[in-house]
Amino acid sequence: MNRRDLLKLGLASLAAGTCVHVAEAQTQTPALPEARYDKLPLWRGFNLLEKFNGQNRKFVENDFRWIRDFGFNFVRLPMDYRMWIIDRDWRKINERVLEDIDEAVGFGEKYGIHVNMNFHRAPGWTVAQPPEEKSVWTDPEAREVCAMHWATFAKRYKGIPNSRVSFNLFNEPASVGNVMAQCIEAHKFIISAIRAEDPDRLIICDGYEWGTKPLAGLVDQKVAMSSRGYAPSEISHYKASWVNSADFPEPSWPTVMGNGLLLQPNKSEIEARFRQPMQIEGPFTSATKLRMLVGTVSSNTNLVVEADGKVIFKHEFKPGPGEGEWKQVVFQQQWNTYQNIYDKNYETEIPAGTRLVAIRAEGADWITLKEMSFNSGKGDALVHLSAGWGQEPSKFRYDGTTLTGSVIRDRAWLKRTQIEPWQAVQRQGVGVMVGEFGAHQFTPHDIVLRWMGDMLANWKEAGWGWALWNFRGSFGIMDSNRTDIVYEDFNGRKLDRKMLQLLQG
Repeated sequence: MNRRDLLKLGLASLAAGTCVHVAEAQTQTPALPEARYDKLPLWRGFNLLEKFNGQNRKFVENDFRWIRDFGFNFVRLPMDYRMWIIDRDWRKINERVLEDIDEAVGFGEKYGIHVNMNFHRAPGWTVAQPPEEKSVWTDPEAREVCAMHWATFAKRYKGIPNSRVSFNLFNEPASVGNVMAQCIEAHKFIISAIRAEDPDRLIICDGYEWGTKPLAGLVDQKVAMSSRGYAPSEISHYKASWVNSADFPEPSWPTVMGNGLLLQPNKSEIEARFRQPMQIEGPFTSATKLRMLVGTVSSNTNLVVEADGKVIFKHEFKPGPGEGEWKQVVFQQQWNTYQNIYDKNYETEIPAGTRLVAIRAEGADWITLKEMSFNSGKGDALVHLSAGWGQEPSKFRYDGTTLTGSVIRDRAWLKRTQIEPWQAVQRQGVGVMVGEFGAHQFTPHDIVLRWMGDMLANWKEAGWGWALWNFRGSFGIMDSNRTDIVYEDFNGRKLDRKMLQLLQG
């Protein structure tokens, strides 16, 4: 009997179990549905973080039991390959750590939970810090080592059906830009290495641009694809320390939003349409106060306001070290520049009779506005703004009382921007799911639930499964440390019952 047969026997023994709690015995474990690359099941579940980003804990059996008892059938394991290598040698694999993953597969079998294995940090790629020294997209050694790791997993779990186990190659390939061809090539290289060991293994590939756009170049590879549910990030990552959230406005849902990113017009590496000024059409029949809440300023950059082509306001920003008009000093070492956070209001008056107001950046780099309001004596007309990288500047119309022309973010907006682009690959025979979604603990809970309800309704309509990030933790249904809800005690854990009931649908 070889090692793989022993593994299967061990998993089967674990699945059978000998000591079963009374509550567990009363809960029937449902059969897992068939899983194919062209039609994924309606998986619903959670990310479990025991091997995530430098952590190396054993997976918790109670998590699987409770997930099953709550009515869910899926877990994703975002893992860090550094946890199963020996002495930092990425060619030496620690068998003992892989046995922890075997145990998770066994828990999945025991409780009727599909186990999706993801290399959140793969040899040669991660969205976390620090970055990998070599890139799997461009470096032959990184590509070969990454293939070796996935081939090890493929050989290890060969024969375990796709209803129980699937592979999710890379977590959220970033803005790969001019290396898109290399990104596709690297994916195909890893897919081939897996299929050399296990030709039938179900493989799921995250989209690029941090999981938000489908990798259309993989349609012919007979793989499924995974999207994300973090839009808009002003809700999902409000006050999150690991992203640049300083310019995020107070969350609301649904909400009226505009693009508050102002790029100086000479940044030739960026498309010209993204470097235009923000425009507000009048006519302004009376003198109108304009308030602008400045978020972040990169390098020495001016904020300029023009009324019918005439400059009526200009403020020079010089972010640097020490104290200043800014709220926080931020030095970006990779660009050798200061990108200080101001979080400060600036005002000017628009003359009566003005027909067009333009707001732009001038100088070295860029500025973000978080809010903008107009007041002609009839109350504030307010719009929230976010840094819309890769988006055209907003255009508004002001009639003396209200602003129109901005984007309304609601369930229809989510469907248009987050569902429809993926349905294009789905129509080509690609199964789609949402590998991660959720909102960090600082977003007001009532807003989280309204926003999450719209996403869940869209995914149900599209026939997509999903996995919340995470089960226990700041995005999860347990121990999220939110301060604006009343938790229910659940076996010593703090359970967010309202979120759980929403997810249970």
